[in-house]
Amino acid sequence: MKKDNNNNNSSPKGRATFGSRIGLIAATVGSAVGLGTIWRFPAMVQRNGGSAFLLVYILCVLLLGIPVMLGEFSLGRAGQSDPVGVFRKLSPKRPWWLVGLLGVVAAYVILSFYMVVTGWTAEYLVQSVTGDLFRPVDGLEAGSSSMFLAKMNSYISSPVSPVIYTFIMLCVSTGILMLGVQKGIERMSNIMMPMLFALMLIFVFVTLQMPGRDAGLEFFLKPDFSKITSRTCIDALGQAFFSLSLGMGTLITYGSYFPKNTPLGKTAISVSSLTLLVAILMGLIIFPAVMTFGLQGESFDGAALVFVTLPEIFSRMPAPGLWAILFFLLLVVAALTSCISIAEVAIVFIHDRFGLKRRNAVLAVMIPMIPLTTICSLSTGALPELKILGQSVFNFLDTFATNYLLPGGALLMCLYLGWFAPKGLLRNQLTNNGTLRAWYTTPIRLLIKYLCPLLIAMLLLVGS
Repeated sequence: MKKDNNNNNSSPKGRATFGSRIGLIAATVGSAVGLGTIWRFPAMVQRNGGSAFLLVYILCVLLLGIPVMLGEFSLGRAGQSDPVGVFRKLSPKRPWWLVGLLGVVAAYVILSFYMVVTGWTAEYLVQSVTGDLFRPVDGLEAGSSSMFLAKMNSYISSPVSPVIYTFIMLCVSTGILMLGVQKGIERMSNIMMPMLFALMLIFVFVTLQMPGRDAGLEFFLKPDFSKITSRTCIDALGQAFFSLSLGMGTLITYGSYFPKNTPLGKTAISVSSLTLLVAILMGLIIFPAVMTFGLQGESFDGAALVFVTLPEIFSRMPAPGLWAILFFLLLVVAALTSCISIAEVAIVFIHDRFGLKRRNAVLAVMIPMIPLTTICSLSTGALPELKILGQSVFNFLDTFATNYLLPGGALLMCLYLGWFAPKGLLRNQLTNNGTLRAWYTTPIRLLIKYLCPLLIAMLLLVGS
């Protein structure tokens, strides 16, 4: 934990803080940038007309993402506690703490299936290293999408290997989390986030040399306003919401680790800009390659994009094993940074509410993940009869969290900040109690009070 005699950088006794501004931004970007940005964003772009979606997505990040992010940062730093403790401290006589509890539940639900996907990425990294990913399958054309689809189904539906790899990633995450905020989360982010950007830049350089570069760039970057529909707007809103980790208590938790002199406005802009940059880099990686290899008609949908389409692209490149290793290393890094931040929400809740030591709080959160992730993993293939309301456990938790828990939590948070929070809370946090000149305070307050609840309510209605 960092201690500082400067009152502007102080924190309550025993409260950890990030040790540097670079580490603070790296950790928060690591929370926001994950599988949702790397594999979900290109799928949304293709489904919604390319550049039209990108344009609306950027507007949603500006109008929804940054204001809600600033709101969550403000709550966390003002309350200096877990999501439940923040609301208890700021509004002790009202039941707003239930909003914080909703965020903790959402984070734990998301972690239970997100960790499974992290295990899949780790297995694909190992399969890339051993060369098994590109070994032909009997009866299927080598390097074809049907071959990689068969391999994906074989890997994911296995009753053993996905569980083992998920357990390995659980152990890695647990080790990092036990080290705490500065030695664990911040140090890991300082190493992994630059690694992620470096790997992405390598891929961008390679794909921009491909013959389909111009067609791919035109699809992704040349605006076609005729393709903007209501569906495009709703999908872009949901992607902005998902990619910035809004509504699950993560940014409230990280906000509680911010030193008192952290400029929240600059931090939110930095985090949002870097998240946008990752999304754009991913588009620059995907679409020139897709156009080059004539795969634009294929389905870009989550696992199919990452585990089928991209390996098919790698198989048509020189040294396919090398590119597969680099890509799945990138994916493991992105998935791991997100899992760490999601788990931290429940860990700090256990730590603050029940007074457990950091080590014991980490174990209390991560040990129950073993049976939960095992059930989620088996429900995707080995035991498809494991269902909730007609869906596999994995798909049910994914849908329930994305369509209801996250937007519901963010909607309630906006209503609280806009109408029920202590007077001047948002202004005091954005200006660091009057020590900063923040011209955007009033516009942000109005967006949180009026526009953000309206947009999120629309997302909830469409999702239902």
